[in-house]
Amino acid sequence: MEIKGIIVSGMGKGTYFMSQDIYKEKFKQKLKFKPFVGTLNIGIDVNEIRLIKSIPQGKFDIIKGEGKFGDVKLVKATLNNEVEGAIVFPVKTKHPDDVLEFIAAKKLRESLKLEDGDIVTLKI
Repeated sequence: MEIKGIIVSGMGKGTYFMSQDIYKEKFKQKLKFKPFVGTLNIGIDVNEIRLIKSIPQGKFDIIKGEGKFGDVKLVKATLNNEVEGAIVFPVKTKHPDDVLEFIAAKKLRESLKLEDGDIVTLKI
């Protein structure tokens, strides 16, 4: 499955949650890399939202939360055919359907020189 979207600015919440020890270790176990503390936000249109919602539940991994931190669903994906990572879906926090959060081992805005408005492709 291929999803196209554009880079958009986030609100910084991904950085907070990705910096929590409870998530860092569990992501490392599931993904086999230590994720960068932050997410790359990708805006998608209604057709891409339908594709995301059509992913069978069995394709998702789940990071179990603890205490005030909720569960996170994730599905492995590749950004622009070059960066392995995952799309994350916080279960507890209401998140807009038209923005995906992608995590990877490095800060992608710097390493890939991405800016708001740039078009990217995710392969799931």
